[in-house]
Amino acid sequence: MRSYLVVIDESDESALAMRFAARRAARTGGKVHVLAVVAPQEFVAWGGAQATMEDEARARAEALVAGAAGTLALENGISPTITVRLGKDIDVVRDVIADDKEIVALVLGAAASGNPGPLVSHFAGSDAGTMGCPVFIIPGSLSIEDIDRLS
Repeated sequence: MRSYLVVIDESDESALAMRFAARRAARTGGKVHVLAVVAPQEFVAWGGAQATMEDEARARAEALVAGAAGTLALENGISPTITVRLGKDIDVVRDVIADDKEIVALVLGAAASGNPGPLVSHFAGSDAGTMGCPVFIIPGSLSIEDIDRLS
C-alpha cells in the first residue's frame, strides 16, 4: 500500500504537511507514515544527565506523534504508521525511506518566511536528484482551505 512519509515537529508548517499527506492518502487509498526525529543531545560530562535529556526529548516526540495519530484518525479515518528515532534528521529520513518500500513520497512543510528549514533545503537541494521518491514541499503560507483544495 502506498505510504506518504511526513516528518513532523512542533511547527505549523509540519501540521500543514501532515494534513496534505493525510488527504492525499485518503484520496488514493494510501496511508501516512509519521516520523519524529529526536536529535542526539550534545555531549554532557555526566552520562546520566545526557540520557535524561534524550529521554525527555523522546517523550516529547512520542507525545507529538500520538497527537498527530489521533488527529489523522479523527479527521481522515487513517491509522498511521508511527516512527520515533534518535539521530541526525537527514540521515534518519534517508534510512526510513530506504527501509520502507511502501513510501511513495516524502512530504515536508516549508516555513512561511525566511529559511525553509534544513530538511527542505537538503532534500529539495543537494539530494533532490538522488531520492527514491518524489518530495512534496508544502508552503507554510497556505491556509487549511488551500491545503484541502490542493490535496
